[in-house]
Amino acid sequence: MTEVERLTLSVYEAARVLGISRTTAYECVRTGELPAVRLGRRLVIPKSAISDLLSGRPSTAHAVGGAIAPGDHPQARLGQ
Repeated sequence: MTEVERLTLSVYEAARVLGISRTTAYECVRTGELPAVRLGRRLVIPKSAISDLLSGRPSTAHAVGGAIAPGDHPQARLGQ
């Protein structure tokens, strides 16, 4: 069976690749600096968005469903 190459990273994985905290990564998603795609309840970062960000090119990835709203931030739900 062939291995399928993943095209996305979790926000945590993207944060580790970029050398930033998970909180900073979520903030970058919220502000649109780091494009993210919502798949159901999951938020993923296209690998192409990270490559574009690091190369200084405008991102070819587009957020589907828009950026996450402040109330959608996973850490915002921790206090509930």
